[in-house]
Amino acid sequence: MVIRMTLIDDLKKKIGPSNDYIFKKVQIDKCIVYLVFNEVLTSGSDINDFILKRLLLLQKKDLLHLENILPNTNIKQITKDEILDYIHKGFLIIITKKIYATEFRADLDRGVGVIESELSITGPKDSFSENYNTNLGLIRRRIKSSDLYAEDIEIGRSTKTKVGILYMKHIVKEDLPKKIRSVLEKIDIDGIIDSSYLKTTLEGKKNFFPTIMMSERPDKSVMALLEGKVVILVDMSPYTLILPTFFIDFFHTADDYYQKSSYTTFIRIIRLLAFFIAVFTPAIYIAVTTRNYDLVPLKLLFVLKAGRTFVPFPAYIEALFMIICFEILKESDIRMSSTSGSAVSILGGLILGDAAVSAGIVSPIMIIIIAISSIAGLIFTSLELVNALRTYKIGLLFLATLLGIYGVLLGGIYMFYKLMTLKIFSLPYLSPFIPFEKNEIKDSLIKKEEPLKKRNSILSKNIIRGKYR
Repeated sequence: MVIRMTLIDDLKKKIGPSNDYIFKKVQIDKCIVYLVFNEVLTSGSDINDFILKRLLLLQKKDLLHLENILPNTNIKQITKDEILDYIHKGFLIIITKKIYATEFRADLDRGVGVIESELSITGPKDSFSENYNTNLGLIRRRIKSSDLYAEDIEIGRSTKTKVGILYMKHIVKEDLPKKIRSVLEKIDIDGIIDSSYLKTTLEGKKNFFPTIMMSERPDKSVMALLEGKVVILVDMSPYTLILPTFFIDFFHTADDYYQKSSYTTFIRIIRLLAFFIAVFTPAIYIAVTTRNYDLVPLKLLFVLKAGRTFVPFPAYIEALFMIICFEILKESDIRMSSTSGSAVSILGGLILGDAAVSAGIVSPIMIIIIAISSIAGLIFTSLELVNALRTYKIGLLFLATLLGIYGVLLGGIYMFYKLMTLKIFSLPYLSPFIPFEKNEIKDSLIKKEEPLKKRNSILSKNIIRGKYR
């Protein structure tokens, strides 16, 4: 009895003045039992219905074997040092001569919602939520196999966030999950609030192009697992991390596999064109209108130069000004509510654009060039890729101003060099092109009608689909 009172006093000292921790004293057959829980993390009604009413019917001898008596599958005996950890996870602590933890988490989740950031046209509509078990369940509903391994670790000294490493045992190469786990275990931080906290650490060296994809779609995560990739779940985050992610993956969507191959191939080519348009269009325009006049027909050159006759600024200042204006407009559109966001877009795109042209500050052709370039970048759902496109676009703009078309060529060569030398966990970023993978080329930019028979040998130790070694 004295030991239990001392333990309760120690717990009260550790939690300080917090009033959401409940200490309830119950007498059972002349024996004192303490119930300790957090009222906001646990379900008080469930504790009352399934625990308190049951405890009052027990005898003293029953208190030594509560794990066989209480109606809860997740009940375990713990040590006194683990009490607060389990309380913070939504467990009820029962202190007799032994210490038991039984799970009664409150329902604080929004449930399975509809996809918002990665719209699904013809595929499933469910998306991940902030609940770890729900997210894991959405994946296990689709992969009904014990070969799906889910390893758990805790990261964050204060948050103790649960992080899951998911992979297919007989598909993934064994060293990949081990490398990922070793990196995660070295993270020493106060807390993990979202999966994006882990992304920077896992990507390693700083690079503009993303090597890890974030997704809120369970079907997309399942596709990645079946290819031999690793998926990371983070508790309290509705986005999974898919790694490794290659450059070509950003030109693919989950809906590509729910539609005809001919349409998918056409759309992927459009995405590739959009990539080059987003990066190179402003720089090429600056080069041909300021330095390399011989690269365009004379009539077209007259049209381009005529549009800038009354503009008082150099072309590169004009382009930079328009890029900054578009980024401000896009950011305000994202941050504003859905009701006022459309009004901001109309105001910025129509009224301000037309006023700037009428005032002679910006030429009409420059608005067209920047608008085409910026809209082409928005075809990609990855914010990291869009940011990379913006960075290279501005860099190429300055090179075109200094060196003309030669600057554009040098910038393009540098970007391609960075892509060629970039690796994620020792795997080449430009796979399956560099190194060349014949089987994966069938599902790169051109998607063939025939079903895929083999996996990427870079990712998987078992390249034959539908068979395990």
